[in-house]
Amino acid sequence: MQRSDISSVVDREFSRETLQLDAAVAVRAITQGISNQVLRRLRRRGAVIGLSGGIDSSVTAALCAAALGPQNVMAVLMPEKDSDPDSLRLGRLVAETYGIGHVVEDIAPTLSAAGCYLRRDGAIRELFPDFGSDWSCKVVLSNVLHGNRYSLTKLVVETPAGERREARMPIGVYQAVVAATNMKQRIRKQLEYYHADRLNYAVAGTPNRLEYDQGFFVKNGDGAADFKPIAHLYKSQVYQLAEELGIPAEIRQRPPTTDTWSMAQTQEEFYFALPYEQMDLCLYGLEHALTAEAVAQATGLTEEQVTLVWQDIEAKRKATRYLHEPPLLIDEDEADRSFGQVA
Repeated sequence: MQRSDISSVVDREFSRETLQLDAAVAVRAITQGISNQVLRRLRRRGAVIGLSGGIDSSVTAALCAAALGPQNVMAVLMPEKDSDPDSLRLGRLVAETYGIGHVVEDIAPTLSAAGCYLRRDGAIRELFPDFGSDWSCKVVLSNVLHGNRYSLTKLVVETPAGERREARMPIGVYQAVVAATNMKQRIRKQLEYYHADRLNYAVAGTPNRLEYDQGFFVKNGDGAADFKPIAHLYKSQVYQLAEELGIPAEIRQRPPTTDTWSMAQTQEEFYFALPYEQMDLCLYGLEHALTAEAVAQATGLTEEQVTLVWQDIEAKRKATRYLHEPPLLIDEDEADRSFGQVA
């Protein structure tokens, strides 16, 4: 059978069912992988994980508990003043469900001392001079399906009285706000490594395939880890494992959120063009060279919309490629050429 014939067969068979897993088999394979990586390759006694009350960290925690034993897993819950109170409650629920030891580290004082909130609020006041510390805010990215050829961001703020305002963000303001906010992920990771060093444990990362592929993480923040056991799984597959592992229904039904901003914010608002079920199928179609027509039929989108999503995926991959780069070294040839050179 020729390549074009194979592609047409795959196109005809492509649907939401394509991403269905044998969840029990996947759990066994991943837990065996975690055990081998942590105990043999990394030579650590257990795992530390930052629990957010979201689906990805909950599944990762359950997998680590199954692989290493709950007595060898430590969960770190790290609220701050912008966190949804449900995150702490649900994180505790996961730890208790799987018998995992946990500690609560309030990172708000550390963030305040580092100037996270002051720096962020100072940048926001370039757009809203009366922005107060008791206001709430979030950043929203333009959706490529709305006809925007370029990513545009807007800042949304809300007064204590509930008045909502928004404005398009100049690049300098956007970068300043995000730079300050990224402190949250980096402080959390610092604490995870503190507990890992203290216990001789490895740090578990929690990105799924969508996040890992498109750079939806902070370098040296939530992107840092010793192993990432679900980075090969599409988001919808993470939910399949969640059901198999018995993740509490409240967490499985909770909409994915960044839990970074003081205003409620979905991941589609901040980063992804579509809900995860459609994003998964679009990413799969792009990775497996399916036609836009086949992906459109599976997702309920138009072919034009599928093409726009693929362009957005490629643009995000290009823009965030540096996040995957290790520290760069000067290679030997470059170093050799410098010998004997006069400054």
